[in-house]
Amino acid sequence: MRLHAETHEHGKELRRDEEGGRIGLNERAVRILQRIGIRRGQTVLDFGCGCGTYTIPVARIVGRKGKVYALDKDKDVLRDLMQKADSARLNNMEIITSSGGPKIELPEESVDVALLFDVLHRYYFPEMDERRRLMDEIYRITKTNGFISVWPKHIESEARDEIERANFYLEKKYSLILIHNNKDIETGRVMNFRKKLR
Repeated sequence: MRLHAETHEHGKELRRDEEGGRIGLNERAVRILQRIGIRRGQTVLDFGCGCGTYTIPVARIVGRKGKVYALDKDKDVLRDLMQKADSARLNNMEIITSSGGPKIELPEESVDVALLFDVLHRYYFPEMDERRRLMDEIYRITKTNGFISVWPKHIESEARDEIERANFYLEKKYSLILIHNNKDIETGRVMNFRKKLR
């Protein structure tokens, strides 16, 4: 699908699809997620989900037979997110309150996909050792045939090396128009990694 840009009266850029229709943020998120490989029936972890920019669209894609774990350290944000899910009649979401560290309270090999969009950076994990522990946890909870999808907004140059050292291999890169903070759109690179068998 091709996207065309246009500018409205306030100077903000709007995106249009090839038929000329405006694309809302939810529809854009769905298209992004489908493009990177989110499918019906999967179990997905949205690590550092925040207000749910991608969580709600993931829940819609995976459907009733799928499951979404929304993990964040902000209890208020998670409460608001569950209210959004209830309003949208999405019963396939579960919240996980994090301590802010790399530990993930999920069983081994329990998720098909782990989303790490704009969370793998020095603000949340300032030390490389912390990021390594996080990647070890992601490795532990990802199924053998699963993958992780990373938007390394702030450490793109180091992210690939750090993830590959954690026993993943780069499968595919996508250059996409992504949603940041549930309002802004910007070009970014998403990388999908598969688990190597140890």
